[in-house]
Amino acid sequence: MTAVMRPNIELACVYLYRDPIDFRKAHNGLAALIEMELGHNPFEGHLYAFTNKRRNKIKCLFWERNGFVLYYKSLSDEKFLWPKRTDELVSLTGQQLNWLLDGYDIMAMKPHKKLHYESVS
Repeated sequence: MTAVMRPNIELACVYLYRDPIDFRKAHNGLAALIEMELGHNPFEGHLYAFTNKRRNKIKCLFWERNGFVLYYKSLSDEKFLWPKRTDELVSLTGQQLNWLLDGYDIMAMKPHKKLHYESVS
């Protein structure tokens, strides 16, 4: 199955907000966290990713020319492998964010190895 709506893998800078958030927050509440707690300008076009306490949901927020885009993914059964809490803000590439959304351990900073076969027999 093809991923229809995904953050662009060519994004240069994605920030992971390490602490879990209240998922009732919409774009204005998330933009306020970015501005007040991280000291970043939410209108600069960087993507910010947030998760909940159970680590089964992700919200991504970014400014696109004339408005905020909010991406939301909720897992049915598993959990996202989120970095442990520290004072450091984790930054990723768009590719690494997509690996995270696919369930990879992004702290290893690499995808599963690519396999190539010549035949099924």
